Amino acid sequence: MALGLLYFLGRGWGVKDTKLKQFYAINIFVTTIAFSMYFAMASGLGVANVTLANGETLPIYWARYTDWLFTTPLLLLDIALLANADRETIYTLVGLDVFMIATGLIGAFVAQPIYRIVWWGISTGALLVLLYVLAQTLSAAAANQSDAARSLTSTLKNALIVLWLAYPVVWILGTEGTLEIIPLATETAAFMVLDITAKVGYGAYLLQNHDVLKSVGGGSESGSAQPAD
Repeated sequence: MALGLLYFLGRGWGVKDTKLKQFYAINIFVTTIAFSMYFAMASGLGVANVTLANGETLPIYWARYTDWLFTTPLLLLDIALLANADRETIYTLVGLDVFMIATGLIGAFVAQPIYRIVWWGISTGALLVLLYVLAQTLSAAAANQSDAARSLTSTLKNALIVLWLAYPVVWILGTEGTLEIIPLATETAAFMVLDITAKVGYGAYLLQNHDVLKSVGGGSESGSAQPAD
C-alpha cells in the first residue's frame, strides 16, 4: 500500500489538469488510508478480541473495516466521476456502501454464530443491491461519454464487481464467519490480496488513461474547462 501511495504521488506530481488532479487525489487518499490501517494491524493496534458464545476468543481486525469504511466510497467516487454520474447516484452508492460495511462490522462483533451469519446476510444483501445500482446507473451515465470513457468505465465496473463479490465469500468461509473453513492466516492473506488489487491495481489502471480522464467533464491540460461549442 505504501508503494502504491508513492507511485500515485510520483505519477501525479506536476499534473495541472483539474480533472486529473481529482482522480489522483482520490487514489492517493485511498492508499494513504489503507497503508495506515494495515500498519495498525501489523503493529497490533488494529485488532480486538471477541469472546464467542462457546467461549472461544476470536481476533477481529477492526482496522480493516475502518479502511473499507473510508476507501470503498472513494473507489466508488472514482468510477462515478469517470462515468460523469449525477450527485443522486453518487449519494445512493455511498449510502449503500457505508451501510454494507457498518453491518459487516456489527456481524464481526456479535457473539452468537447464528446472528453473525444473519448480519453477514444483511451486509451481503446491501452489497448485491449496491452492485446492481452500480451496473445500471453507471452504464446509463457513461452512455453520454466518449467510446474510450465508456470502455474504461465498463472495465473498471466489471473488475470492481468481481473483486467485491469475493469479500463476503472470504468472510463467511473464514474465522469471522465462524465456519472456519479457511484459517485466520489464509483469510487475512486473502483480504490483503483483494485489497491491494482493488486499491493499488484498480487505481494504477485507471490513472494510466490520462487522455480519457481529461476528456471527462471537459478537462484541459491547463485546468480550465473547454468552451462550449
